[in-house]
Amino acid sequence: MIAALAGGVGAARFLRGLVETVDPSEVVAVVNTGDDVVLHGLHVSPDLDTVTYTLAGAVDPDQGWGLAGETWAAMEGLERYGSSSPTGSAAGLTWFRLGDRDLGTHLYRTQRLREGASLSRVTAEVGVAWGVGARILPMTDDPVETRMDVVGEGEVGFQEYFVHRHHSVTVRGVRVSGAGEARPAPGVLEALGSARRIVVCPSNPIVSIGPIRAVPGIEAALVARRADVVAVSPIVAGVALRGPAARLLAELGHEASVVGVARLYAPVAATLVVDRVDAVLAAAVEAEGLRCVVTDTVMHSVPRAVALARVVVDGAAPPG
Repeated sequence: MIAALAGGVGAARFLRGLVETVDPSEVVAVVNTGDDVVLHGLHVSPDLDTVTYTLAGAVDPDQGWGLAGETWAAMEGLERYGSSSPTGSAAGLTWFRLGDRDLGTHLYRTQRLREGASLSRVTAEVGVAWGVGARILPMTDDPVETRMDVVGEGEVGFQEYFVHRHHSVTVRGVRVSGAGEARPAPGVLEALGSARRIVVCPSNPIVSIGPIRAVPGIEAALVARRADVVAVSPIVAGVALRGPAARLLAELGHEASVVGVARLYAPVAATLVVDRVDAVLAAAVEAEGLRCVVTDTVMHSVPRAVALARVVVDGAAPPG
């Protein structure tokens, strides 16, 4: 069994390749829920949905999130009320776009949660409905929220920072509210304890993987299995292919390179996979205490994701 820590589009694309490499029933994805948000009374789990839609072959291929062939009639209808919505009200909010088909998932999740089902139970039901063979687990069933400390403003929610502000503001800190009291979702620690390989997917180390590691018990489980943990760098030639990972690393005092990623992952991973353009930094990565594996990590297509997954599962195995 392969356990994978995942958050964001890069992770979802890697997992799409992974389920072509090994039996999907042998894959357990532990997914970030720090960016979950309640909008219009609906519980939205962006990372869980991106992973689900991608593994189902239903994701929008251009955006990497949302559903292919989506329509936006509900959002267009909501925009009518934007000018009449009073100051401070979120009733007419449309900067976070929810597609018409995607709304069905949020409606289902919200009702099941109100009926008393856990997030992990609902996630399993959603996966079955989409025909996903891999097991998708939220990192926790408890409420957590990634909060961004913006210079000159104070804390804002992750979606406010990422979507509304287009991650264009300077951040001086990140806090995962509620993480200290959260418990790993059922099955998470068992998966991390029994997997033959644990993969840290190419995700933002700060806001995608960081919240997972912040849930009590998960960091210790990774440390205990460090020799079997392989991380894939989301940074290529000093930049992130998507999102603010490189800028966040720099703003928070980390080196925006594969070496900076290595330092963050050194406590929990014995191997870091980096792209060929960063081969010149392999020795610096290994100086941080990780084995460095160099390959093509940019996933322009499913075959490229499959090739990367094969390296991570087989080619990145520690020397026997």
